[in-house]
Amino acid sequence: QVQLVESGGGLVQAGDSLTLSCAASGRTFSRYAMGWFRQAPGKEREFVATLWKGASAPYADSVKGRFTISRDYAKNTVYLQMNSLKPEDTAVYYCAAAGIFSTRKDDYGYWGQGTQVTVSS
Repeated sequence: QVQLVESGGGLVQAGDSLTLSCAASGRTFSRYAMGWFRQAPGKEREFVATLWKGASAPYADSVKGRFTISRDYAKNTVYLQMNSLKPEDTAVYYCAAAGIFSTRKDDYGYWGQGTQVTVSS
């Protein structure tokens, strides 16, 4: 079992940076691929980034070059550094854990409650 709690969301202006954190409980944190997804109003939840054993899958095209995923195994925490934010990045951001390395949301069995990121123009 893994429990995930996101933090760090908020209201920022276009061009600003923001770092999201996801604290995971459980001693098996290192066994899981950790991913970030987001869901904008009226849209499906979409993949943003994932990381497992030091390897990351290609980022979503919409965030490539602006977002960076990382994890601290000692703190059981995964981060999403978001730079050069755009209004279209506005969404609820979710942290998730999966037993396999995947970009598909259906492969993730554990989810946090989400944190709202709003980017004003």
